[in-house]
Amino acid sequence: MNKLLLLALAGATSVSFMANPAMAQTRDTAAYKQATSKSSDDYKMAKAKCGEQSGNAKDLCVQEAKAVRARADADAVAQYKNDRKEVQKSRIDVADADYDVAKAKCAELSGESKGNCQREAKVSHTAAVNDAKAGQRAANTAQANADCDRLSGSDKAACVARGKSVSAGEAVADTVITTKVKADLVKEPDLKAMDVHVETVNGVVMLSGFVPSQAEADKAVQLARGVKGVTEVQNGLQIKK
Repeated sequence: MNKLLLLALAGATSVSFMANPAMAQTRDTAAYKQATSKSSDDYKMAKAKCGEQSGNAKDLCVQEAKAVRARADADAVAQYKNDRKEVQKSRIDVADADYDVAKAKCAELSGESKGNCQREAKVSHTAAVNDAKAGQRAANTAQANADCDRLSGSDKAACVARGKSVSAGEAVADTVITTKVKADLVKEPDLKAMDVHVETVNGVVMLSGFVPSQAEADKAVQLARGVKGVTEVQNGLQIKK
């Protein structure tokens, strides 16, 4: 077969492929299955090696293998699946797997060090989950903007205004909560408010920094929980020695 005929056939195949989205979808599905199958096989091999260990070392090994698999699966979803919900779920799965690894590492500790380790792990997990959800909201906003672009005149202006109002409302709510929590901490004479960092994401308040005692850490958490709009408090405060 001569070169001209080969080029002609290649060009025809390319055009046919581009004109048929179903073929692209089939290719992506096959590639996704291949990627997830590989991550499953890799996980089984890594888990088998963990059997050579025992106790907490074995548990940590298994959790780390699961985290590697979760990341590989998330990469496959991001690369081959055009579904925002699945992307968000895969990112949350990674956050959960990393949290399990962190908890396994904390299990090796004891006393105050273990408690601080567990609190830090929980704060990091909450932040990672919130990041995944924030990414989904950003994608939803982009889709909403695209929907508005299909309109014109006053309809388009009203659509854009509604989108901005919703986004601003979410941001203001978290800002108001953070401000109120900080104000309550400042008013509490037994707390070293300047050593406490407050961050709020979707109603979840994350406390970090240093306080002189566990009693003050508990008091800070109690005050934060009492603020209107707070759905959860993640305590990452450490006791200053």
